[in-house]
Amino acid sequence: MIRKAVLPVAGFGTRCLPASKAIPKEMITIVDRPVIQYVVQEAVDAGIRDIVLVTHGSKSAIENHFDKHFELEASLEAKGKWELLEELRSIVPEDVNIISVRQSEPLGLGHAVLCARPVVGDEEPFAVLLPDVLVDGDAPAGNDLAGMIAAFEASGRSQLMVEEVARDMVHKYGIVAPRGEAPAPGRACPLAGVVEKPSAEAAPSNLAVIGRYLLPGRIFALLAETPPGAGDEIQLTDAIETLRREEGVDAWRMRGRTYDCGHQLGYLEAILAYGRRHARYGQGFRELLTRYAGEG
Repeated sequence: MIRKAVLPVAGFGTRCLPASKAIPKEMITIVDRPVIQYVVQEAVDAGIRDIVLVTHGSKSAIENHFDKHFELEASLEAKGKWELLEELRSIVPEDVNIISVRQSEPLGLGHAVLCARPVVGDEEPFAVLLPDVLVDGDAPAGNDLAGMIAAFEASGRSQLMVEEVARDMVHKYGIVAPRGEAPAPGRACPLAGVVEKPSAEAAPSNLAVIGRYLLPGRIFALLAETPPGAGDEIQLTDAIETLRREEGVDAWRMRGRTYDCGHQLGYLEAILAYGRRHARYGQGFRELLTRYAGEG
């Protein structure tokens, strides 16, 4: 069972500027909670119990969000605000550990994952979740990360979560080349490779890698030997390609949908999706949408 997840959160969030100038992009809220909380909850719901944040000195707000705030909790308790108190205490379940390590230099996603090596170790598999992307946890078929973990445990091969995108959008993504037929939603297939941002004509499929990976501990040794690649950074995809050639890697096709919160329109779409069904604010939010749609 995969028990550890690595969340690289050390980046500057330049796609989210100016909102991320003083606030970590991962702390920008979707309705009533920060993006990072949704991503952690996704991992917890999939059975993961050790969350490793690869962070930066300027992002203490993320660590503080998952830490206990004794004074605030005492104040809420004294005022009898039990519902709010319970919400705060449930941010991190008692059986979940939040562990922080620092990435001292911005040397790429591969380097960020490598920074988690002392915590994760070389012997057990783990997940990598990019916090820019929300994977909708209310998909009818259930938690997609849990489905991908089940595929990993059945096959023993590393998994990349992929999502179908429009052909005219493939140039924005890493696109997988399936070995054989593309998998149906909720299924995996072996990979022949990954093509970064191909043209629509050159793309081997329309299945895009969306920021969820299941990897063996030996990826750390490969990352340690991976030279800088694109952007003069250590690229996770380069180490995964070495892994694919040596032992195979699968693409697992998700059943739900994603929201790219690192892009302004993706962020607004996430607010629409999560706001409409929110237990407390959903009805009022839907009324607002109807009102403003009528004014358009």
